Formats: sequence, structure tokens, C-alpha cells
Amino acid sequence: MKIQSTIETKLKEAFDASILQVENESHKHSVPPNSETHFKVTMVSPAFAGQMKVKRHQAIYKVLSEELDMAGGVHALALHLYSPQEWEASGQEVPASPNCMGGSKADLKPAASGAQKQSGGHS
Repeated sequence: MKIQSTIETKLKEAFDASILQVENESHKHSVPPNSETHFKVTMVSPAFAGQMKVKRHQAIYKVLSEELDMAGGVHALALHLYSPQEWEASGQEVPASPNCMGGSKADLKPAASGAQKQSGGHS
């Protein structure tokens, strides 16, 4: 089973969600074609009413622990989690994901002639 399908199935089973959208955003990052490493989850559930964001995220991480822990599994998970009231107040619009600003390990080049890269003004 593909990772995206697994995420959808597990979240459907764990939460009484009126809205569940799982988007594979891996193609926006420096990963091989057809990767399933970067996802955005938008979910509206009464289970989130009165819960702080950190508790909501922890609940998702618990359900998806296998996918997050496995080698080659999910590397990044953007979570947009709402109670039904929050979803109504939000204008029912999912925030856009930012463009990837990173590169791949292949983009890193060793410093020339033994010089070391300086960061933060320290040598």
C-alpha cells in the first residue's frame, strides 16, 4: 500500500473527520520522482475542539508513528488541523505550502583547498 493511502486510512479510522485531505507534496522538494516523503494534511474534526495545537499534532504523530519512524518514510508532515468551528471561522481555505528553499546533498560541495566555511561570524 502506498504511504499516502496508508496515511488516509489511518487518519479516517482514528478521527471522526468531516474533512480529510492528504496531499503528497514530495514533487516540490529535492527527492527522486514518485517519492512519498512530504505530505500536507488538512483535517476538520470535532476531536480537536478545545485542544491546543501541540496536542492535536501529538495525536496525529501517534497514529502515524510507523510512517514517521520507518527508513525512507515520511520526512515532512505539514498539519492543518481544525475543529468544525475553527474551520468555519477560517473561511474554509487551506493555507498554501511554501516553496522548498533547500537543496539536496548533491548540491553540497566540499570547501576548496582545505578552507572551512564560516557561519555566524565565528571562525
